[in-house]
Amino acid sequence: MKRNHCSIITAAFAAFALSVTVSGQRGEKPPTEKPNPVHTHIGHVMTAWKEVPTGQGFLPVAVGDAKIALVHAGYMQKSADNLDGIKLHAGHVLNALDPTIEPKGPGSFGVKRAAAGAMLHAQNAAKSEGASKGVLTHTEHVSASLENVGHWTDEAVATAQKIRAATSAAEAAPLIAQLLTQLNTIANGVDANKDGTIGWQIGEGGLAQAQQHMGLMMKGEGLQ
Repeated sequence: MKRNHCSIITAAFAAFALSVTVSGQRGEKPPTEKPNPVHTHIGHVMTAWKEVPTGQGFLPVAVGDAKIALVHAGYMQKSADNLDGIKLHAGHVLNALDPTIEPKGPGSFGVKRAAAGAMLHAQNAAKSEGASKGVLTHTEHVSASLENVGHWTDEAVATAQKIRAATSAAEAAPLIAQLLTQLNTIANGVDANKDGTIGWQIGEGGLAQAQQHMGLMMKGEGLQ
């Protein structure tokens, strides 16, 4: 009887140990998937980047600051006879374009720096292991448009600085019109070859075209 009783206890203990082992195996978390570096860099362009004060991706920030610049250029046009008001808003435009030149104002990160960051991370996505043909193609398009934006932003900054240096509202007036044209081009691109459409190419694409091709890239990668 003792032998039978011990056998029963041993068998029960073995069954319990097996159940604990199986239970532990079931409760184990599957290994974490390795992040996709291509998608990580796309996220930095479109979703989030740690250095951006608003926590957004580089490209949405560039678009937002370009809108702010346009709004304040519009304020200058509405107060075209008020030199002090014109100069105030010229400073706000500068802040939205490049806060390293004018640190105070309504902008966040600056069009120039945000566009450069977006281009860098789009190109990093294309250079990453596993980058698809679609990523490579649209990175070319995005980069061309953002290269335009960087060049045009420098021109708009120069115009805004001339406005701040103006000695009369009459002197500033044509510069304000020029600045508005430049800011619209940054935001929307320009039909440089007059074919009825605005492409992504050098001399044509702006932030809108960069956004369009980043959207196509994300769709192709299953991120939208």
